Amino acid sequence: MKAEVKWVGEELFMGTSESGHTIVLDANAGALAPSPLENVLISLGGCSSVDVVSILEKARQNITGCSVIIEAKRVDSVPKLFSDIHLHFVIEGSDVAEKHVERAVNLSADKYCSVALMLNKSVSITHDFEIKSA
Repeated sequence: MKAEVKWVGEELFMGTSESGHTIVLDANAGALAPSPLENVLISLGGCSSVDVVSILEKARQNITGCSVIIEAKRVDSVPKLFSDIHLHFVIEGSDVAEKHVERAVNLSADKYCSVALMLNKSVSITHDFEIKSA
């Protein structure tokens, strides 16, 4: 896997993936686009959500929506690394079993989400969930 990041002016950078997709990053605290660290959180949420949806679909759960609210804390010293990240999954659907959602969230965090598994080496990652009837 490869990627390239180019400076495009001021504090904006354009990342291009090997598959040809691009994202813009803003080093100016995310004024015009997500900052690199915001993008890490988005990537974590995306990776985890893919797993959770896939696992719930395989368990034949009737889900109609999945979102994850991510909150992170950073250390006070430079570099301002993440110390803690919390993921709150909101699953929507009808007759969705809590045991299946709990299993899906745990499997993502502990076994499948590559982003979470990399971050876990230096960041405390926690998660919880709620189910909303659709």
